[in-house]
Amino acid sequence: MDIRIGIANSPREISFESSQTSAEVEKIVAEALDTDAKFVKLADDKGKIYIVPTASLSYVEVGSEESRRIGFVA
Repeated sequence: MDIRIGIANSPREISFESSQTSAEVEKIVAEALDTDAKFVKLADDKGKIYIVPTASLSYVEVGSEESRRIGFVA
């Protein structure tokens, strides 16, 4: 799953692939914002952990869970 996180006052975004489902990511981000947590913690496929302050979140874009198609579509 492709995840993109926009950071306030930054021209770049954080982008990574994660094995977490879209529902899991949505739940983590929503709970952090609802409880006024200081940060959001997400992991990528390679074991890296991303810790982003909730005050800096502009947006979180979660890609679809479909696997990529290989070959030609008629």
